[in-house]
Amino acid sequence: MEHKPYCCPKCGNGAYVTDQLQATGGNFAKLFDIQNKRFVTVSCTRCGYTELYRQPEDGAMDVLDFLFG
Repeated sequence: MEHKPYCCPKCGNGAYVTDQLQATGGNFAKLFDIQNKRFVTVSCTRCGYTELYRQPEDGAMDVLDFLFG
């Protein structure tokens, strides 16, 4: 698989920053404030356009989030 350099689909800029985002999903998770959805964000440094990429769920981290909330 060939790795292509990043190019913002909105403005064509080639520079970006990455970060992580956590969110709740489902009624049980919302009730107990468990952030069980994890995403990596890729944001253009020029226009701010951001794409989200889902990360695999980790049950052990959900338990720790619940306990130390």
